[in-house]
Amino acid sequence: MADAVLVTPQVLRGWPLPEPTGGKEDRGSILVIGGSAETLGAVQLAAEAALRAGAGKLQVATAASVAPFAATALPEALVRRLPETPRGAIRADAAGEVRDLAESASAVLIGPGMVDTEETQAFGAALLPSLPGPLVLDALGLACVTADAGCLVHLGGRAVLTPNPAELALSLHRDPDDLDDPVAAARELADRAQATVGLGGATSWVAAPDGRLWRDESGGAGLGVSGSGDVRAGIVAGLLARGADPVQAAVWTAHLHGRAGERLAGAVGRLGFLARELPAEIPRVVAEIEL
Repeated sequence: MADAVLVTPQVLRGWPLPEPTGGKEDRGSILVIGGSAETLGAVQLAAEAALRAGAGKLQVATAASVAPFAATALPEALVRRLPETPRGAIRADAAGEVRDLAESASAVLIGPGMVDTEETQAFGAALLPSLPGPLVLDALGLACVTADAGCLVHLGGRAVLTPNPAELALSLHRDPDDLDDPVAAARELADRAQATVGLGGATSWVAAPDGRLWRDESGGAGLGVSGSGDVRAGIVAGLLARGADPVQAAVWTAHLHGRAGERLAGAVGRLGFLARELPAEIPRVVAEIEL
């Protein structure tokens, strides 16, 4: 698209990330809410990516049955156990048990690994009105926007949505098979929700609520692997926690995620690297850009 800004290292150097100073509190706290009895890995991937992107303090809230495993796998994190359904999903009424952490966090990510659409939507409906932002909604966390496109308006643009193409279509109440123009759809969702939309794919697109558009062509087929989207959402959240504005966080993430995939493609192979290997590449990519 002619009006889209192509994301390059030169563009990002002219739009530097906030320079962290002091201790972990100065670099911001991130709260990752997600997971279920069967999908703790998504939370772990997002949480590590947030730290690798520069957040200083990590907090995780997940289903009670897997919270001890999260605490072991993420020794950097404070982990809160949330009540779960008989099938292991975070219950809607768990919103009250995490509100204190969410309201005091520098940034909140909701969605990685969450299951049960109705419970997740009700959880978000109970929690979102009290959040000041910044906020990232990923995967099933987008159920709140699907149910009510105006649920984020009170945040004044301090939210980022990170759908894949299928989730983007569902958020607009469309059949994923009929999404002929995902870029136009991303812009439509950004306008409806008054939030920045970071759309992954062979080409990554970032649509701002004011109509601005960016495209990033880094990456490759190897990024089409389980867990890659969780890492991407975590990077956005980590950048928000350290002080980036929502559009900047989404644009930088598109390139950091894509370039991390390119580095692994060179070291491991075009296909076959794992999402868990991506987070460690993020600081190296940032260093490359900032040279």
